[in-house]
Amino acid sequence: MSKLKHLALLGATIVCVGCASIPPGVEPSPQDPWESFNRSVFEFNEGLDAYLLKPVVAGYRFVLPEFVLEGIYNFFSNYNDIYTALYNLLQGKPDYAFNDLMRVVVNTTMGLGGLLDIATPGGLEKHKEDWGQTLGVFGVPSGPYVVLPFFGPSNVRDTVGIVADLESDYLLRLLPDVALRNSLTWLRVVNARNTYYEAGDLLDGAAIDKYSFMRDAYIQRRAYQINEGRDDDEPLMPVYENPYQ
Repeated sequence: MSKLKHLALLGATIVCVGCASIPPGVEPSPQDPWESFNRSVFEFNEGLDAYLLKPVVAGYRFVLPEFVLEGIYNFFSNYNDIYTALYNLLQGKPDYAFNDLMRVVVNTTMGLGGLLDIATPGGLEKHKEDWGQTLGVFGVPSGPYVVLPFFGPSNVRDTVGIVADLESDYLLRLLPDVALRNSLTWLRVVNARNTYYEAGDLLDGAAIDKYSFMRDAYIQRRAYQINEGRDDDEPLMPVYENPYQ
């Protein structure tokens, strides 16, 4: 029943946002056939961010000292390394998978449960993988670009990957304490938004079509990640960026 309620809420959101017009002079992208609809969802997400997420994150940054913010970031980053190790193994990269697993071992045992990142300065490189990237490595085409409510830029393949990521996430699915699970989920959302807190301000102040920039950056970045940077230029946005280093 819970899943049905969530799907109903998501469907209601999509219906309510309607379709937005494409600004004059903006060239349509062949990878974005649903641009009018995507822009409406983008505007919804921008409003949600401006009136809910960003004020919450501003308070989060004001109340907590930087070393606490860094510790929270490191904790979730260490947790994500577990899944990154699995995805790298599935993608046929056992050396990367071993590296990621060693990051988890080192940071969990020597880094106070992951609150400290001991592995990176120790020479264990940070990677970031997900189900969408894994499907891309398997040869699944990306499909059209799509903007998801709450989740933001995606495509058809990565949307399937997001669902798989959520279904396999221990903190979301298996942690028995509901109150703790919900608290950690909200903390993850705030931590994720905090990572790009200043980047959003830079885009807001730039004389660009923010939607087009975000779309092109996402498409380029995902291609770069899946191809391991072999055939593509550097992405418009960094593939991995630790704001505390």
